[in-house]
Amino acid sequence: MRRIVLLLLMIGFACQFEAKAQVYGPQQPDAAQIKFQMEKLGVLGRVLYLAAHPDDENTTLIAYLSKGKMYETAYLSCTRGDGGQNLIGSEQGSELGLIRTEELLGARSIDGGRQFFTTANDFGFSKSASETLDFWGHDRILANAVWVIRKFQPDIIITRFPADARAGHGHHWTSAILAREAYKAAADPGRFPQQLKYVKPWQAKRLLWNTFNFGHSNTTAADQFHIQTGGYNALLGKSYGAIAAASRSMHKSQGFGVAPYMGKRTEYFKTIEGEAPKKSLMDGVLTSWDRIAGGHTTSELISQLNQQFNPSDPAGSISLLLHIYKQIKGLPESVIQQEKLKETKALIVACLGLFVDVTTSEPVLVKGTSTSALLRAVNHSPVAVTITGLSLNGQQQRLQQPLNEDEDFSHTIALDISESQPITEPYWLKQPHPTGYYNVDRPDSLQLIGRPLNPPAYEVNLQLLVAGNEMTLNIPVLYRHTDEVKGELYQPLVITPPVTVNISDPVIVLSSQLSSKNLKVALKAFKEGQSGKLHIELPDGFEVAQNDLPFNLEKKGDSKDMVFTLTLKPGFKNSVNADASVSAISGNQSYDRGIQVIEHSHIPTITLFPLAITHLVGLDIKTTGKQIGYIEGAGDMVPASLAQLGYQVSPITAGSSEAELAKFDAIITGIRAYNINPLLHSLQPKLLNYVKEGGVLVVQYNKNAKMVTDQLGPYPFTVTGDRVTEEDASVKFLLPQDPAMQYPNQLEKADFDGWIQERGLYFTGNVDEKYRKLFEMHDTGSPELDGSTILCNYGKGKYVYTALDFFRELPAGVPGAFRLFVNLLAKPAADQ
Repeated sequence: MRRIVLLLLMIGFACQFEAKAQVYGPQQPDAAQIKFQMEKLGVLGRVLYLAAHPDDENTTLIAYLSKGKMYETAYLSCTRGDGGQNLIGSEQGSELGLIRTEELLGARSIDGGRQFFTTANDFGFSKSASETLDFWGHDRILANAVWVIRKFQPDIIITRFPADARAGHGHHWTSAILAREAYKAAADPGRFPQQLKYVKPWQAKRLLWNTFNFGHSNTTAADQFHIQTGGYNALLGKSYGAIAAASRSMHKSQGFGVAPYMGKRTEYFKTIEGEAPKKSLMDGVLTSWDRIAGGHTTSELISQLNQQFNPSDPAGSISLLLHIYKQIKGLPESVIQQEKLKETKALIVACLGLFVDVTTSEPVLVKGTSTSALLRAVNHSPVAVTITGLSLNGQQQRLQQPLNEDEDFSHTIALDISESQPITEPYWLKQPHPTGYYNVDRPDSLQLIGRPLNPPAYEVNLQLLVAGNEMTLNIPVLYRHTDEVKGELYQPLVITPPVTVNISDPVIVLSSQLSSKNLKVALKAFKEGQSGKLHIELPDGFEVAQNDLPFNLEKKGDSKDMVFTLTLKPGFKNSVNADASVSAISGNQSYDRGIQVIEHSHIPTITLFPLAITHLVGLDIKTTGKQIGYIEGAGDMVPASLAQLGYQVSPITAGSSEAELAKFDAIITGIRAYNINPLLHSLQPKLLNYVKEGGVLVVQYNKNAKMVTDQLGPYPFTVTGDRVTEEDASVKFLLPQDPAMQYPNQLEKADFDGWIQERGLYFTGNVDEKYRKLFEMHDTGSPELDGSTILCNYGKGKYVYTALDFFRELPAGVPGAFRLFVNLLAKPAADQ
C-alpha cells in the first residue's frame, strides 16, 4: 500500500511531536512543540483505549490523556471499519477499510495517540456478540488483543462499550467482552504462550468502562467516578476540546465532522476489573521515573532540562539531552525504557534542527531492477555532527562526513530491488480471507499484528556522531517530487510487478438479452522488454471469442488496451456467477495483478495491486425501459451495475425541469440521498408529480436524521433503525402475485440466495395502508420485519421505497438482486 507518511522528525521512530493531519514529508518542530515533548519525557503513564471500529474512540479523552496528562495513549480498534457506509465515494469492503485506517491515523496525528488494530473484519452490522465471535473467531481475536496489551504494556485499559446489548451493535458488545478477557489473559503465562518468545505477561492496574451519553442512550450516573477533560494547552495553543474535534472530524467517510467545545467536559467511568480509582484514573500507578529502578536520577535530569530550555537556542539543550540518553540507556531494558530512548533521540534531532531524508526520483520500483537513492542532510546547529556510515538493504558504507552548520550535504546510494522483494500491498490483504477476519497466519505474522500499516519497503540505517556520542537513525526511503501547485511532496515507495493487468469491469453481466460483451484489459509495463500473451481463464457457462492475445511492450511506461469478447454458452437457462482470471504471460513468468489508486483529499494516496479477476454473471432476466435518471446520494455503484444490463443512466441535476424528468422510464435516488443531497428539497415535489404522471420512482435507503424533506413518499411512512443483518435470513413473499413480483421477471425464493453482508438496513415503519409490503424477514431470535420494501400506485405511476442493500448486492453481481431491482424499476405490464 502506498502511504504518504507523517514524518514529523524525518526519521523512522514513533511520532513524538504534535502534528497536523496529513503533513507530507519531513517536518521540523518548533520550540513550543519541543518544550511540550520535554515535559512529556518526564511522564511514564500508559493508557490503552479499546473499541470496535474507527470512530468509536473517544477523541476527547484521548486528546486529554495524551496532550493534557501526557500519558502514552493508544487506541486499539478491533476492525478497520470495512463494513461501514461511505459518504465520500463508492469504495466498499476492504477499500473502505483502507480509507478508514488512514482516517484513524490522521486522527491520531492530531490528538497525539497511537493506533493499533486486530485482524477482525468489519462484516457489517451485527445484533449480538455471539454472532460476531462466530465470524471473528473468539481465540484468534482475543490473541490479537493480548499481543497488543503485552507489547504496549498499558497501566490502565479503557473500553467504550458495555459487554451487553446496551452496546447497540454486536461488534461493540464483543469489543467489551474481549477487553475483559484480554485484561486477564495478558497476565496469564499459560494463555497464548507462543507470544512469550517476544513479550512478557502483563497485568494492567485496572479495566474501566468509559460510560456515555449520546443518541438515545445514557449510561452515565452521578455516583460514577468522573474526571474533567476540559482545559487549554498554552504550549500547543489549543483547548483539548478543539484538538478532539479536529481529530473526530478526520472520520469524513462517516460524516463525523464536528465543531469544537471550549469549556469543561465530564467523562464518567465504571470499574470492570481491578481496584476502583478514587482520585485519578492512575490511582496506584507510578507515572514518574520513580517506577523504574535508578530512574530518580533520570527524573532530576529531565527536570533540569525543562528548567534550562531556551526556546531561542534549542541546541543549547543538546549536551544535557545526550546525558539523559546515556542515563536512560543504562537503565534496565523495558518497554518504557525503549520508548523513552526514542523520545530522547527525537528531541536531540529536533534541538539540532537536523534535517535528513533519503529519496528516489521514481515513484514506482520494479522487482529485479536497480536505481539510486539520494541522502540529504543539513545540521542547523553549531553542535558537531558527523555521518560515520550508513547501511541500506544489507550493504554497509563507511563515511566520515562532518555536517557543518547550515551546509547542505548529499550522497548517492545504490538501491537494488531484489526479485524476492514483495509488491506493495497491505499485509492483512495478502491472502484470501473469510468474512470475519483477515488471514495473517504466516511466519512473520506475529510481529505484524496490531500494526496499522506495513513497515517501509526500505530504510537507511544512518550512523552519526553527535558531539562525540554515537547515535543511529532509521530513515525510510521515500519518493520525492515537486508539484507545480502544492510544492514539494513525499510519498512512500511502491514496489510493482513488471507488468500490471487492469480489467475494466470487476463484474460483467451477461443475459439472454445481452449475451455478448467486451471485457477491456489495460496492460502497462513498469519494466522494459515485456512481451507475451494475455490469457483469460473462464468458468463453466462462458466462452471467449479469442484467447491468448499477443502483446509487446518494449519500453518502460508503455501501455496497451486489449479486449476479450465474452459470451454465454448456447443453451443458457439459469442464473450463474463465478470468477474469471486474467494474466499476462511474459517469458516464464505470469503476472495477474492490476494497479488501483484511491485518492481523497483528506488522506494520503493509497495504491493497491488487486488480482486481475472479473466476476462473471449470467442472468436469466428480462428488462423493460431503457432511460434511467439517477439522483446522487452518498456514493454507490448502482448506476454502473444497471448499465451492465443495457440501461442508459443519466444524472439528474438542480436544473432538471418536469419535462426533462418525464423522459425517464424510471428515476432512482442514491443511498442516503435525502440525508445529504440538498437538491432533493426543491426537487421532491417535481418527483412526486413525475410519479403521478406515470413515472416510476425508486428510493433507496436513508437514515431517519437530518432529512432535506419531511415527505419522502406520496403517503406517510417513517424510517426506522430496523435492519436484517443475516445475509441468508429467510424471506417470506407477502404478495407473490403482485406485479412487482411477476413482471418482467417471475421472482422466486432462490433470488435471495447468495446475498452478501446483510439483507437491508433502516427499514420503514408506520406505513400508510396505501402502500403494499412485499417481504417479511428477520434475524435469528428477532421479530419479523415487513418494512424492507414498500410500494404504491400514485396517479398513473409507481413509487417504491426499498431498504434492501442493493448498493452492495448489484456491484457484487448477485443474480437475484438484479432480477428484483429490474422488477422494481418496471412500469406495470399494461403500460409497456
